[in-house]
Amino acid sequence: MKPYIMKLNPALKDIIWGGHRLSDEYGKGEAGQKIAESWELALHKDGICRAANGECEGKGLDEILGTAEFPTLIKLIDACDNLSIQVHPAKTEMWYIVDCDEGATLVYGLKDKFNEASFREALKNGTVESLLNYVPVHKGDIFFIPTGLVHAIGKGILIAEIQQNSNITYRVYDYNRLQNGKPRELHVEQAISVIRDFTEDDINAIRYSKKAKEPGMLASCEYFTTYRYDIRGTVTRAAEKSFECVMCLEGEGFCGDVPMKKGDTCFVPAGYGTYSVTSEKGMNLIVTTI
Repeated sequence: MKPYIMKLNPALKDIIWGGHRLSDEYGKGEAGQKIAESWELALHKDGICRAANGECEGKGLDEILGTAEFPTLIKLIDACDNLSIQVHPAKTEMWYIVDCDEGATLVYGLKDKFNEASFREALKNGTVESLLNYVPVHKGDIFFIPTGLVHAIGKGILIAEIQQNSNITYRVYDYNRLQNGKPRELHVEQAISVIRDFTEDDINAIRYSKKAKEPGMLASCEYFTTYRYDIRGTVTRAAEKSFECVMCLEGEGFCGDVPMKKGDTCFVPAGYGTYSVTSEKGMNLIVTTI
């Protein structure tokens, strides 16, 4: 089969904190459907994207690529409520703030250095939120989250998440929230065992570990390299040794000859070669490769 540019159908997730923006504004699922996460590029046991056009239409990426392994997972996430306070044992990720409510905040690490005894005591007496570093967010902000950093998306934030292909999360605190009448499972011991302290320099060293920062580059680590483009006209790129994933966050245009609108994602397979993204009216893109 000759490689071609595939528009992808996402894998959709309904989680307790999700909202309706992804269905109402981004055309995901059914009208009015509650969607927490739309997995835009996914080849994982918990979700697989399928081709929406061309010779492979209807087939999953596992069948198309002939593998069950893939380095990167990309999502759109609609936080209608606060996500749990969490940490990952083996998942480096990046958040691009697509949109947010005025005054929205997220958790990005701890206020002070991690002290296990103090952290356990705060969890026990219900004051752990006082230890967290709350950061105001604005549309277009970027946050890089390495493995071991305590974090949480806050209420009223819509993000594009580019991450290492893992779905393991250790939930350390969940606001005593109930799901189906029961508290959601916590993973306190596992979380405490992997929490790490990071300085801004530490995070940037990981964030730009793969290559020097280039114009438009948001991050470049061993698991992904991501760029942002605001185009009116044409951007030319090449998928040679790596795939390229093109997400349209605003506007409309074409990826090659494939039409794109707000919420669409196209997959350009490795070996495809040079391709162009064009827009007459303007388009905001996130492009991810390795």
